[in-house]
Amino acid sequence: MSSLETEPSAARAEALGLVAPQLRALRRRASLTLETAARDAGLSPAHLSRLETGQRQPSLPMLLSLARVYGTTVAELLGETAPERDAVVRAARMEPTTAGGWTYWQAGGPGRGMQALRVRVPHGSQGDIVRVHPGEEWLYVLRGRLLLRLGETQHRLDPGDSAHFDSLTPHRIAAQDPDGVELLFVHTLLQSPTAALCLGPARGDAS
Repeated sequence: MSSLETEPSAARAEALGLVAPQLRALRRRASLTLETAARDAGLSPAHLSRLETGQRQPSLPMLLSLARVYGTTVAELLGETAPERDAVVRAARMEPTTAGGWTYWQAGGPGRGMQALRVRVPHGSQGDIVRVHPGEEWLYVLRGRLLLRLGETQHRLDPGDSAHFDSLTPHRIAAQDPDGVELLFVHTLLQSPTAALCLGPARGDAS
């Protein structure tokens, strides 16, 4: 066998040596016996034991199942550590971005399980766009008055009012006052790009 064929195998063996003890440590951290963890992950105890001793290589579906059982991520199962994240976002670092007439500032850190934004909605901007996308939304009116339509129901929100709803509900947002409206906005689905949250996608026009 040539060196080109043996080097990847050596790399895989080294990776397995790192993953195996991590699997065992995370199971113990979750206070699960080998039998209980194997049953919940849909594996046999013997198979899980071989994974934890490095005798077998876990597939991605196995890693996903074990991550769910242990209440962690595949990255942690693989021994990857997340970079340090700043808990505080300074106002000076919030660069404004404009999309479809709206101006928004990232008010939360990147790589989190939700997006936090400060949004300024001018009067007459995108009030006819109906949005439907996965996740949950929470918004809080800082300044101005907001018109929020959820399905067939329209709500008027004043400063200090908030709304929390499933964003699969068709919804649209418009400023009621000529000076526009400013709000805090939180969305729970990280995979949705910020621009998509602001701009749509449009799914028809509710009357």
